[in-house]
Amino acid sequence: MTTTLRPTEPLQHHADGTRSRHYQVCVNSRPVGAIHLSTHALYGAGVALATDLRIDEPDRGRGRGAVAALAVEEVARGWGCRRIEVSVPADAAAALRLTRALGYVTRNRGMEKRLAATPPELPAGTRARPMTEDEFRPWEARARESYAQLWIERGVPEAEAYEKSRRDHDQLLAQGVATENVLISVLEHEGTPVGTLWLALQEERAFVFDVEADAAYRGRGHGRSLMLLAEAQAVAAGRTVVGLNVFAGNTPAERLYESLGYETTAYHMYKSLL
Repeated sequence: MTTTLRPTEPLQHHADGTRSRHYQVCVNSRPVGAIHLSTHALYGAGVALATDLRIDEPDRGRGRGAVAALAVEEVARGWGCRRIEVSVPADAAAALRLTRALGYVTRNRGMEKRLAATPPELPAGTRARPMTEDEFRPWEARARESYAQLWIERGVPEAEAYEKSRRDHDQLLAQGVATENVLISVLEHEGTPVGTLWLALQEERAFVFDVEADAAYRGRGHGRSLMLLAEAQAVAAGRTVVGLNVFAGNTPAERLYESLGYETTAYHMYKSLL
C-alpha cells in the first residue's frame, strides 16, 4: 500500500503574499483523507503551516496520517520553507501523539476558563487602577522586548521575532492606553505598584495578552491577584470566558493558571525542516 498526496487545486497565490494548496491523502490512488498546506501569514514565506489533516475513519490507525504529514513536510521544503507549524486541539489525543512522534515541539498552548457570574474579589489591601500615559511608554518598550525574547528562546530567528513583536504591538495597541476594548491596569498592594495586566475584550471572550508581577514582588501572590483582576474585569464587561496563551517551559505560570481552573484548548507546535 502506497500513501501519497494528490493536489486538488492549482497552487494558490494570495494577496497577502502567502501561497497554499489543498491535497487529498491517497492510498494506491484511493482518497482516504485530506490536508492543507500554506505559508504563514505572520512569519512569511519561510514558514509553512499545516492544517486540517484528516484521515477517514476506516483508514485510521494504519500510519496514513504519519505518511501524509511527512509528505507535506517535503512539499514545504520544496517551497523553500525552513520551519513548519501545526496547531492541535487539546482533546485530539491521537493527533498529539502523532505530532510528538514526528518531532514537533510545543512552543505554546492556549488556555481558557469559563467564569462565574459573580466577579472574584481582590485580596485585602490590593486594588487596581488604569495605567497612565507616562507609565505606558516604558511598559510597552519592555513588553515589546520581552515578547520578542520569548519567541527567540523558542526557536524563532531574531529578526523574525522582533518583527512579530513590532507588528503585534502596533496592531493590538494602535492607540496606546486609549485603544478600544483594551484595559491596561496597574495592580497596587498597600499603595505600591506590584504588577501590570493587559486585557483585551474580544467579541465572545476576554483575552489576557500580558500579565506580570514586578520582579521585586514576585512570590507573594500578586500573579494570582492579577489573574483575579482579569476575571473581574471580564465579568464586568459581560464576558463569560477568559483566554490566554502560555509558553512552554514557563512552569510557574502554567501552575498558576491550572490552579485557577484554566484548561488547555490547543497546543501550538513547530518543527525545523533544515
